[in-house]
Amino acid sequence: MSNPQQLRYSKEHEWLSAAEDGVSTVGITEFAANALGDVVYAQLPEVGSTVAAGESCGELESTKSVSDLYSPVTGEITEVNEDVVNDPSLVNSAPFEGGWLFKVRVTEEPADLLSADEYTAETAG
Repeated sequence: MSNPQQLRYSKEHEWLSAAEDGVSTVGITEFAANALGDVVYAQLPEVGSTVAAGESCGELESTKSVSDLYSPVTGEITEVNEDVVNDPSLVNSAPFEGGWLFKVRVTEEPADLLSADEYTAETAG
């Protein structure tokens, strides 16, 4: 499993892209997608809603369980991935590409986000 170097990661297994015009893309990692199993339903935050770093902002339901989705940053949701709503399996098949979950205009970023190497070490055990 290879975690893209250009992304940052939360200990709750979300990834965050570098901001473009203040907006970052968020998804779950391949590690999390594999642990969940086949994702069959995605409840994503609403466009225009505010999310807080480390707080639940949606759910992913798989054949194994239901898991909360946490925002790695604080900000306002600018877009959700309707493709994932319509085909939740994208979370499993392309977690770092087409399986992204939402975009957020970042107002605050926690200092404890991990680099790809730090996240890989965190999940190696």
